[in-house]
Amino acid sequence: MLETFNQTTAAATSGKLTFGLVAAIWSASVGFSAIQDSLNIVYKVKETRSYVAARLSAIGVTIILMVLVTLMLASLLGADLFVRMASVHINYHFLADGIILLIKGIGWILAIILLSLFFAVIYYFAPNVKASQWHWLTPGSAVGIIGWILASIGLRLYVHFFNNYTVTYGGLGAVIVLLTWFYLTGLMLLLGAEINS
Repeated sequence: MLETFNQTTAAATSGKLTFGLVAAIWSASVGFSAIQDSLNIVYKVKETRSYVAARLSAIGVTIILMVLVTLMLASLLGADLFVRMASVHINYHFLADGIILLIKGIGWILAIILLSLFFAVIYYFAPNVKASQWHWLTPGSAVGIIGWILASIGLRLYVHFFNNYTVTYGGLGAVIVLLTWFYLTGLMLLLGAEINS
């Protein structure tokens, strides 16, 4: 896999990278446009923004969400990195266990705060509600976050214990699992929006 990555990056130029980034943001913003349409239906409002305004809003929010997802992953992966460093450099076993637990806890707390911000950004910008107010945490986002975490854990357990999908689907199994996870994420977003509305 590393060899494939190195071959791909060796052939990349700045023009290809820019085009790929713009295409990725545009494609992701199409997904956010679908979220806008869905949340308008949930909130029972009509889209009054022009196509250009709605699409520019979708692109801007998509960039914000990409940054939030990157920071969430960085907090979890960074916590794992610091845990490995702490376990190597601290000689006292009981002290190392306490520091490892503290680092993992901080990583998860940061990730949950960023996940709450992720839901708040979507619920604030997506529906075309006239008098929308910013809320860090709403009942819908709390249910959505908890449901998303439980659904993600459930999917992970299913993939871990019942991994016969690769026998049936081969290399497409990973894509199917990813699309299923996207479906569960969208379902939890809609469930939270329904509770909020």
